[in-house]
Amino acid sequence: MSPEAIAWLNKFAHRPLNDHQRLALVYLRNNERITNSDYQRLNHVDSVTANRELRGLVQLELIELNSTRRWAYYTLKIPSEVKIPQITQTEEEKILAYIKEKGSINNTECRVLLGVGSSLAWYLLKKMYAQDLLKRSGEKRWLRYYLP
Repeated sequence: MSPEAIAWLNKFAHRPLNDHQRLALVYLRNNERITNSDYQRLNHVDSVTANRELRGLVQLELIELNSTRRWAYYTLKIPSEVKIPQITQTEEEKILAYIKEKGSINNTECRVLLGVGSSLAWYLLKKMYAQDLLKRSGEKRWLRYYLP
């Protein structure tokens, strides 16, 4: 199983699923449908066990039954993709990325970049300078910060 499939399955860790059912969910994630016969072949179980475990997935509202009797098949009732959270950058990382792209930054550009006031922009730039993350040149209004 791929790490992505495992991450997707972890969304259902709080549900009482056995390994056969987990494997069937991953199968359904990659295929449009599963039948009782598919479940039997996939998990090496008999028809009665396959029927009972598939019914359990229906009761948990993870899959849904389509058609009946000989033509019965099951489809996924839940989203098949994993939403990966976006990793947000810190203010310092945003400033460093801006300088790498543009070459330098001043207080006004920092305020616009971060959407903050003049005092916070000045504080961040001064702190990064004190930590030797930035070097500076110019004075007062013409003060610009560069990468060392």
